[in-house]
Amino acid sequence: MGFLDVHSSLTGRRWTGPDASTERLIEAMIQQTGHPRAVSALLVNRGISADDTAKFLKPQLRELLPDPRSLKDMQPAARRFLLALNACENIAIFADYDVDGGSSAALLIWWLRQMGHDATLYVPDRITEGYGPNPKAMTTLAATHNLIVCVDCGTVSHDAIAAAKGTDVIVIDHHLGGETLPPALAVVNPNRQDENGDLGHLCAAGVVFLMLVELGRQLREAGIKGPDLMSMLDLVALATVADVAPLIGVNRALVRQGLKVMARRDRPGLVALADIAKMDSAPNTYHLGFAMAPRINAGGRIGKSDLGARLLACADTAEAQSIAEHLDSLNSERREIEQHVQNAALQQVESRGFDAPLVWAAGHGWHPGVVGIVAARIKEITNRPTVIIGIENGEGKGSGRSVTGIDLGASVQRLAREGLLSKGGGHKMAAGLSLAEGSIEAAMARLSELLGKQGAGQQGPKDLRLDGVLMPGAATVDLIEQLDAVGPFGAAAPAPRFGFANMQISFCKRVGTAHLKLRFGDSSGAQLDAIAFGAFDSALGCVLEGHGGALFHVAGRLEINEWRGRKTPQVRVEDAAPVIT
Repeated sequence: MGFLDVHSSLTGRRWTGPDASTERLIEAMIQQTGHPRAVSALLVNRGISADDTAKFLKPQLRELLPDPRSLKDMQPAARRFLLALNACENIAIFADYDVDGGSSAALLIWWLRQMGHDATLYVPDRITEGYGPNPKAMTTLAATHNLIVCVDCGTVSHDAIAAAKGTDVIVIDHHLGGETLPPALAVVNPNRQDENGDLGHLCAAGVVFLMLVELGRQLREAGIKGPDLMSMLDLVALATVADVAPLIGVNRALVRQGLKVMARRDRPGLVALADIAKMDSAPNTYHLGFAMAPRINAGGRIGKSDLGARLLACADTAEAQSIAEHLDSLNSERREIEQHVQNAALQQVESRGFDAPLVWAAGHGWHPGVVGIVAARIKEITNRPTVIIGIENGEGKGSGRSVTGIDLGASVQRLAREGLLSKGGGHKMAAGLSLAEGSIEAAMARLSELLGKQGAGQQGPKDLRLDGVLMPGAATVDLIEQLDAVGPFGAAAPAPRFGFANMQISFCKRVGTAHLKLRFGDSSGAQLDAIAFGAFDSALGCVLEGHGGALFHVAGRLEINEWRGRKTPQVRVEDAAPVIT
């Protein structure tokens, strides 16, 4: 039975909510903690007991941070890094071109800079070099550097690392490892096959931060004071959110503290980025994931690959402003390219149907810099693992995104071992691949088969999960601030979503071509302002706009709207359903 009796909403979803046993737990939480029902419901849904509530609401990083030495190769990696520092050796940092790679590189560059040492930054070109280390680049770097540190890449780059003859290589990564490790001095990766996986949820920047902690420990043992690591958590938070790492355990504490650091506006690159994105309030995970990350990624997608990392590592205000403006321009261009590819890919996907375990599309001239975003968009529409492939000169370069419970990276790695791909890797929720154009059909059929064995394709349209029901009068700024204490919200820790039952719309106005601004309330006269982004991408916008005085159940997330110093509650509407009488 649908929550609020909604079996098929205006976006075609069934609503689900707390069942009777959950309601009993919520009541017990209210009695034991005194928290409002909405906060208690969210804590119960997170699996938090009443006894653990106080610690959960105020997580302490020092209590949650794992021992860096629990990761294999951590100590030798840190020792070699300090040796390079003390001997004034030439250090090169080879980074992936996404936010996680750029943040990881920036962490090392800032740390070294504070220790009076510089490093060479190298970010491969997405189009000409592809993902990860390649033999030519590694050979070139090895000729003039004593140490190469690969961040957010390198775990499966055997040939490329072997090409760095005469130079030590350290890999700091989080992508799935293969059966054998590359010939590096150290491979620090919680997703190596010989690790227990306890820290597998860390992004690469999180692993780099653990190495900085280990560096600090080894410096202290030598009687030397290292840089302030807490001031670097803004970069870790940015990478964790942008890489869609689950906000659980230490990740939650890292992001929570990192947002506080970011709010101090000490890092020129992030300040310039926030200003150009018109962020006029304290940063939150939405800002990181949807305002900052796309702009940082734009350089790697359609511009110069090292722009994002350079911005994050930049210490000069004027230079940071210039790079941020360039990235903002590239991001606008990226959106246009992305929309073209998405429209063409959707036509292919719809012609094949949504019933298979995998949905995929391939096209000539599709820019490889946007195929990952398009895969993510189509995955959301179909609730299926999705792969989008751009073809150029007989070669396909693709990117995939998965759904919860389906390990895409492992299946892509298996395809590479079976010879259907020339290159492939990733992690559970995302993967990249390269293959010959003539192999695409066979490879996608095999990938679909492998994903089907994991249960992909058995899902229907995603249910919409609600944390409970609220009256408009209860949705206050104070309640929203109490709910925010349960955050930060993101992957594996979604922001709370509430239903508002039997609402009447009193105001409605289209904003642009796709969005809808509205106000709704109940019979008591209490009203709430609301915004429905992308409302006209489905039936939601048209039906609400032409409401004709009808009553609706409304579902959405609460947020605080700040305007000229005044804070008011607002609902970000995600769905609605006509009230059936």
